[in-house]
Amino acid sequence: MGKIYTAMGLMSGTSLDGVDVSIIESDGNREFSSILDSYFEYDKELIQKIMIIREKITNSDKLKRHLDEIKDLEKEITLFHAKAVIETFKMSKSSVDLIGFHGQTIFHDPEKKITKQLGDGKLLSQLTKKKVVYNFRQNDLENGGQGAPLTPIFHNVLANQINKKFKLGFPLNILNIGGISNITSTVDWKNLGYSLNDINAHDIGPGNCLIDEWIRKNSKKKYDKEGLIAKSGKVDQLILNQAIENFTGNFDYEKSLDVKDFDIFFAKGLSLENGAATITEFTGKLIADGMNLVSGNQWLVCGGGRKNKYLLESIKNNFSKIKLDLIDEYEIDGDFIESQAFAFLAIRSLKGMDISFPSTTRCKESISGGIIAENF
Repeated sequence: MGKIYTAMGLMSGTSLDGVDVSIIESDGNREFSSILDSYFEYDKELIQKIMIIREKITNSDKLKRHLDEIKDLEKEITLFHAKAVIETFKMSKSSVDLIGFHGQTIFHDPEKKITKQLGDGKLLSQLTKKKVVYNFRQNDLENGGQGAPLTPIFHNVLANQINKKFKLGFPLNILNIGGISNITSTVDWKNLGYSLNDINAHDIGPGNCLIDEWIRKNSKKKYDKEGLIAKSGKVDQLILNQAIENFTGNFDYEKSLDVKDFDIFFAKGLSLENGAATITEFTGKLIADGMNLVSGNQWLVCGGGRKNKYLLESIKNNFSKIKLDLIDEYEIDGDFIESQAFAFLAIRSLKGMDISFPSTTRCKESISGGIIAENF
């Protein structure tokens, strides 16, 4: 066992709801324990600013064109994260060694090796008086990777800890339903010749992004709580079949996905309830198809989408032999896995350990990543 670090992870996902904050203890390898998790909600004005800039930045040229606007918003988002960090420090008795700062993604184009997460690591370091690891994805892109998903190595730690306690056995797969859905096929540490390169991961389709967008644009709500709106509607089978056909014909599981790879246009004209039902069924079908990429029928689901009961039913109906359990049933809080993961990745980055692998991000070789700021 190497040195145990106390690290904080900050994650703001594509759902744009706020910042998840986690403090963990880990050696960046097999040792891991959760210390504290907290959540800080964005105010409506900040959410609106992020949505507007994200919609404006449709290509790399527009990223350059709106640079001043981006810098102003980046500072505002960094200040929000700093407040969240300081508030969390007050809740915890642990002294944090470093912070993993993901930032707020507004643009991601692996083909051009460009990814933009709003978040100033140097400013956060100055404000919190801590080492900050940020810009986790760029090195992966520079080395032929897709820049995502980065959490699989942490998923593998959780799977092995869960298996040790609950004896679920392998293969043990993890489905994360955030804004985008991704899967990790984990590997038993006890396997002879075990290698991190044996962990297999893919982005597989939309998660909450289309459902949330539909609800936000057609009601005063932010999301479909427990899938109740979709449940009250009726799937338009004709529109659903056409949408699936249009999408699956152009899909490549070797590439990472962004919320901008999808839109809700196909549901235009449907009622709130029928649109929610059709979009949720579309999402469930694509997720189920992606899950067929890996072997084994034992699945643990995490991320905000696991709370959408209608979506989970859709996945099960499209993938009949599946055993799909909430990861929460195994003493893991499914809301904070990504923030915990970026604390874990920050430790690996500090130690120069690999965070990207050919079997997870499609990079040329296993590499580390992240920039370390120490600005105090």
